[in-house]
Amino acid sequence: MPAKSIYVEIEIEDTIEKVWEYSQDPKLHDQWDLRFTSITYNDKLPDDDVQTFTYSTKLMPGVQVTGWGESKGTHEKASGEKTSSLQFGTEQLISPIAEGKGHWKYIPHENGTTFLTQYDYQVRFGVFGRLFDRLFRPVMGWGTALSFDVLKRWIEVGESPKTQYRRFFSFYAICFLFAFVWLYQGLVPKVLTQQPLEIQMLLQLSPLNYAQASTAIIWVGIAEILFGFCWLVPNLQKRLLQLQVVIFPFLTLSAILAEPAVAIAPFNVITLNVTLWIVSIVGLLLHEQLPTAKSCKRKRGK
Repeated sequence: MPAKSIYVEIEIEDTIEKVWEYSQDPKLHDQWDLRFTSITYNDKLPDDDVQTFTYSTKLMPGVQVTGWGESKGTHEKASGEKTSSLQFGTEQLISPIAEGKGHWKYIPHENGTTFLTQYDYQVRFGVFGRLFDRLFRPVMGWGTALSFDVLKRWIEVGESPKTQYRRFFSFYAICFLFAFVWLYQGLVPKVLTQQPLEIQMLLQLSPLNYAQASTAIIWVGIAEILFGFCWLVPNLQKRLLQLQVVIFPFLTLSAILAEPAVAIAPFNVITLNVTLWIVSIVGLLLHEQLPTAKSCKRKRGK
């Protein structure tokens, strides 16, 4: 079964001229489009209808993909609707994309502009490339939709893409931090090693005997592991941050009541939990006005 082409559509409350400028000017385009680090137009002859360009995408420090592109021309209807077609590709084997083509469409209306794109590409490495593309293609679609929302906010609100992406990646860095903290705290001191201090605090806070507390601490660890995995679910993250803002003071107080000595130990429960409590508040603040791929339509006519 052939892979479906990528389709992304968004409504932008501004003129078609503004949307055209921000998406066609390479110095503006590479600021909001997550798929590209830089886009450079090549010189062309006055009568040449094809605009060639080169692009690069930085995957990590010292590793980037460089490719070529051709803008095949612009078509404008009497209604003011514009379409820009393009072809692109790269010779670098590090990229799963060999060559592709697509178009951008701009549809003016009373409340602004409908901005959409549809594109497809061929993968390299045969059947292995097609299997990998089952994971890669949804990421490309998500990256395109996220970029469109960043563009929308830049045009409508005036917030620069750099600021939006800084907030976006800072927020998810916090989410991955909490996922690691809860997974580690549940797995290592409770499930794998059953640290005596963990068992002792549970004994002080409950009517359990030592054997029962040893078993219970494993289940507490499993619950913390599951809580850690919940941080990887985007729809839950805001609620989890709100929950932590409420429960961290109680967790800190209960630990001190169970074992007062933990309050004066190096890197103790007070310093750890207060830090995580403040980071939770920062995460909630970052979540406000967070760019999202959900603001885009991903299927034609939906």
